[in-house]
Amino acid sequence: MTKFYGVGTGPGASDLLTIRGKEVLQMVDCLYTPEPKKSGKSLALQIVSPYLRDDLTIKQRHFPMVNDWEEKRHAWDQIAEEIIADVKNGLNVAFITLGDPMVYSTYSYLLERMTAQIETETVPGISSFCQISNELQIPLVIDGESYAVLPATADEEILRVALENVSTVILMKVSIALPKILKLLTKLELLEQTVLVSDSSMASEKVMIGINELDEQDSLSYFSTMIVYKNRTLKGS
Repeated sequence: MTKFYGVGTGPGASDLLTIRGKEVLQMVDCLYTPEPKKSGKSLALQIVSPYLRDDLTIKQRHFPMVNDWEEKRHAWDQIAEEIIADVKNGLNVAFITLGDPMVYSTYSYLLERMTAQIETETVPGISSFCQISNELQIPLVIDGESYAVLPATADEEILRVALENVSTVILMKVSIALPKILKLLTKLELLEQTVLVSDSSMASEKVMIGINELDEQDSLSYFSTMIVYKNRTLKGS
């Protein structure tokens, strides 16, 4: 029986793809990849390209990065219908997504449209914040500590409550809301406890330990993550 697979590529480096992810990609007949911009290059495809067969059918599909939910839903519906048709026509199909498929991923919206119609399997990937913590060798949590993962675009009050009450706070998509995040971290005196990593594990990776010198006008990569380590003394900060 044919199946649909969601595969997490990891944060950016090709060698961080899991063994299971590699096995799936080398087995499937058709691969769907996300395009943030029409005719743009898929970062997820670049990550997995060393492991793909020459005869693999690759379908790059555009996922609108907009605030219009109707436009997004229309794209999800169309792409899901196309994938379902491929699987029902006897193809094993995979969709690749950055990081882990269950963490802030468009894949989740595709999956909910498919599970009642075709067999599915999701293959986990290494999330950016886990990669960052391991690269810096700074534990996210130990003993009875807690951690929270939030989009920087969340309501400021939600962010403040997390920063005041949780041991370690991971802020995703910080490039979109940098002024708000910097003002909040400044107010809570947490700039020196914060790590900023852009393009984690990629050749273009940039690391800032302690963000006192960061300006709200600075331009950051879309793939930028902050980790606020409230219970750690950060080397270099």
